[in-house]
Amino acid sequence: MTPSLAEQATAILRVNDRGGYTVPTKGLYPYQWNWDSAFAALGFAAFDRDRAWREIETIFDGQWADGMAPHIIFRKNDPSYFPGPGIWGSNTEPPTSGHSQPPVAATIARWLVETGAPADEKRAHALFPKLMAWHAWWHRYRDPDATGLVSIIHPWESGRDNCPDWDPGMQAMTVPDDLGDYHRRDTDWVDADERPTHWTYDRYLTIVKFGRECGWDHERIHRDGPFLMADPCVQFALMRADRDLHWLAERFERDRDRRTIRDWIARDTDGAQALWSDAAGGFVAREMRSGTLVHAITNASMLAFYAGAGTPAQQAELADQARQILGECRFGFPSWDPRQPGFEQRRYWRGPVWSVMNWMIAIGLDAAGHADLAARIRRDTQALVGQSGFFEYFDPLTGDGLGGPDFTWTAAIHLALDQEFGAAAAA
Repeated sequence: MTPSLAEQATAILRVNDRGGYTVPTKGLYPYQWNWDSAFAALGFAAFDRDRAWREIETIFDGQWADGMAPHIIFRKNDPSYFPGPGIWGSNTEPPTSGHSQPPVAATIARWLVETGAPADEKRAHALFPKLMAWHAWWHRYRDPDATGLVSIIHPWESGRDNCPDWDPGMQAMTVPDDLGDYHRRDTDWVDADERPTHWTYDRYLTIVKFGRECGWDHERIHRDGPFLMADPCVQFALMRADRDLHWLAERFERDRDRRTIRDWIARDTDGAQALWSDAAGGFVAREMRSGTLVHAITNASMLAFYAGAGTPAQQAELADQARQILGECRFGFPSWDPRQPGFEQRRYWRGPVWSVMNWMIAIGLDAAGHADLAARIRRDTQALVGQSGFFEYFDPLTGDGLGGPDFTWTAAIHLALDQEFGAAAAA
């Protein structure tokens, strides 16, 4: 008898479990990724809430003294992945990468508390100081002038590694002559047509080289580093997570932290307006040093609903853009507007659909009163898995599965949708 999709999803989480933390998929990603683990917790919560909490808690095993939760924890040296710990040179134990990823852990922690028992509240209470330190890191080191608009110093920090959003910042960079030769490992596992180009990887590694050589001095990297952009995904994930962290602070009667977070929330709301583009009809990425706005809508633009960002008029315009874009696709929501140049339906973050983005988009659309759009996104997310399996990402025009197979967060989101998890998460 063929296992159900839910049974298959559960099996994937178990297979990718490495003893308290998961890898995204065997081979292609053999380490622990920050926001992958946060979303994995949603899946584990469907059958083992203790394991769900452990997944979130292990994100902070690699937390830096300054509060940063890095985007990769290298718990062992696996030569199947590049760039490994030796390239990053973090000088931490355990070794990690040198920057972060979208801060979604507080949102998942709040959801576990809201839908759980006293044991869940106890776990969240113990985790709160680490979450607070991480959010403080974002506000201090990625928004040092307290504008309310946070920046990223590497496309990898966005979690949307290869989106055309980053092209302006990448094109402005100079690759140093001494970058050196390297052998990528990702294309050993996945077709090169579905992955970033070599041109792009040269620039990824240029940023890592700068960070390593300055000892991962976050202030200097923000000031002088080769790449600095604002990302709607990080901005809106942080806005949402700040509100969820504030909810936890109120529950735990942490008045001083609550006041600090309230100030962050006020700044977040104002800062997000710097990403609005009348030309695009939505919130878009921004090159920070030139002030240039990217010209196209992405799935990250749609996270404005999830964050509660924008005026009523802006949200109405964004909803209209969503309907138009979904009209161009068999499956939504694409990671780049298919009406715009640069759309590549099969290449990593330059067009494909991602389950985790859809999960957040649908929650936001529901909260904003666009139940029809939210239902479309959820149906598409489940239909993609039903058609193609638990792949890393999917072709929005054909539904083909792309990237890594048996992918942790795709399985986790399927379980979350299958059991209607996430609906209780308050705005």
